[in-house]
Amino acid sequence: MSYVLKKKFTWTASALLLALAVIVSGCGQSGSKNNEGNSSATEGTNASKTEDTRVITHAMGETKIEGKPTRIVVLSNEGTEALLALGIKPVGAVKSWTGDPWYDHIKADMEGVTVVGEESQPNIELIASLKPDLIIGNKLRQEKVYDQLKAIAPTVFSETLRGAWQSNFMLYADAIGKKADGEKIIADYDNRAADFKSKAGDKLNQKVSVVRFMAGKTRIYLEDTFTGIAFSKLGITRPDNQKYKDTFVEEITKERLPEVDADMLFYFTYETGDGKGTKMEEEMLKDPLWQSLQVVKNNKAIRVSDAIWNTAGGVIAANLMLDELYKIYEIN
Repeated sequence: MSYVLKKKFTWTASALLLALAVIVSGCGQSGSKNNEGNSSATEGTNASKTEDTRVITHAMGETKIEGKPTRIVVLSNEGTEALLALGIKPVGAVKSWTGDPWYDHIKADMEGVTVVGEESQPNIELIASLKPDLIIGNKLRQEKVYDQLKAIAPTVFSETLRGAWQSNFMLYADAIGKKADGEKIIADYDNRAADFKSKAGDKLNQKVSVVRFMAGKTRIYLEDTFTGIAFSKLGITRPDNQKYKDTFVEEITKERLPEVDADMLFYFTYETGDGKGTKMEEEMLKDPLWQSLQVVKNNKAIRVSDAIWNTAGGVIAANLMLDELYKIYEIN
């Protein structure tokens, strides 16, 4: 091979290699850009998914919830209060235990909401017709229909009721994507409770009974109740014969009325509209044993709302009850 031919071949090979390197480099850069773009898109998708998708652990297991639900059906009274406090009107809710169909203290906010039965018997077909994107319920009340409900929409159940409203409230807040708002609402209530406890001072030395009249029944409400949990936080104490931490209520006969005597007594009546609860209240208050109680003689037996002090069981009622206690204890 001549020097010229050899030189030409060498140059051509070098040129080809250089051109190939440029092409490969260009493809690599192009590919790199594409990969970066894909990576960014993937990262963006994952971030969005992380932000918009939550797996909520609850009484019945785990439920995946996308975004912030807007069409919510709620199957407990305290759950209804939770949603309202968080600025959400449900599309459907079980009726209040008393009221037509809602408690007086929430009826203005519940205008237009569909009644989907009662806590103990929700209407599954009606719930489905509302096309909810989230159902909030309670294991104690609706465990038997959980599978039917979760077939309609993602469903989250709290474990129990009574005094557990704060933990239930935070579960619901998390489920609807408003955990931070929920934390603030709870913090505000806790701060008010601490303020009450601080300002009440020696007034908290008074022993307080809580009595409920129902159709054919009279009950002492103890520490594992809506009022009981609130009183513990507020520093309000019970008579020594009523300190049963794990007991819900003590049902008593007329002959046991002396057991409710205390420095102060709150009583409320569960009246569904048939007059039976009111009748029991009237009978007991007229009884000589009730009249003989020192707390009655001292005009310290105070009638309060059954809805606010017991059956509603949620954050709105808790704050309304605290409002009343500030006035009763004459705290500014």
